[in-house]
Formats: sequence, structure tokens, C-alpha cells
Amino acid sequence: MKIELQELEGRWYINQSNFPMWLKGDKTKPTLNYTLQEKGGKKGLLDAVEYEQNGKAKSIQGFDSILDAHNTKFLWRGKGLLSLLTSEWSILHLAPSQEWALIYFKKTLFTPKGYDVISRSKTLSTEQIQAVDQQLKNLGIQVDLQVIKQENNKT
Repeated sequence: MKIELQELEGRWYINQSNFPMWLKGDKTKPTLNYTLQEKGGKKGLLDAVEYEQNGKAKSIQGFDSILDAHNTKFLWRGKGLLSLLTSEWSILHLAPSQEWALIYFKKTLFTPKGYDVISRSKTLSTEQIQAVDQQLKNLGIQVDLQVIKQENNKT
């Protein structure tokens, strides 16, 4: 699988995850926001993780350097005070429609390894959920992913 960086640009909603940061409940509506950028003459992605905490918008900024020729493996480095922190992550699957993807992040000093299912829409369709489950099975990944609500619970 070869991915063009521009296919990743834009906003992705985290729909399913086993990452404690999203499961605790105090950080809600997480999104990954990618912008093509060059740093030190190398192409990569400006990476803004946005979420709400106590009703306020928050973000974690970083830069994703490409680690492979297929644009599927990345090294995230935080910006500002987080510049000492890095995290390796990879795209395990990008749906042919480019509407959803399965990503994996390696364990760091501060976070466990984990998986996110991200999509261009706030929720996954039944067909997309079935496709995610099938892809996990195809990859031999047995993991309990929890749904991350992107909508307000108020009616």
C-alpha cells in the first residue's frame, strides 16, 4: 500500500480506539488534523490533535516525519514544550474510498501501544464498521476497540 500524503490532509475523526486518553471520558470529540508541510527540506504532516476538555477546545501540535517510502510509517515529534516527546505510528489500512483508516501507535514512555479507527465523518456506517472488523481479522489483530462519540449527548 502506497499512500499519497495529500490523501491524509484534512480532518479525521477518531471513531474507535483503545487509547486511554480517549477512553477516560474527560477528553471528548478527538480529531486528527493534517496539513502538508516541509520541515528541514523534507515533506511531512503538521499534526494537530484537537479535542474538548471541560467544554474548552484543546490541541496538541506536532510534526509527522515520514519513515518509509510508502508514506505509511511516521515519527511524531511534539512542538513547543512537547518537542522532547516522540511517538512512532503507522497506517495499517486506508480504505479504498479513503473514508476511513486503521492506525497503530507504538508504546512510548508515557503511552501504551494502541489502535485508532479514524474517518472523514463523525460516525462510521454499519458497512464501515463491518469493514473495520474484517480488516482487523485479516491483519490478525485482536483488540477491544471502544466507540468514541463525536456528537453531543444532548438532544
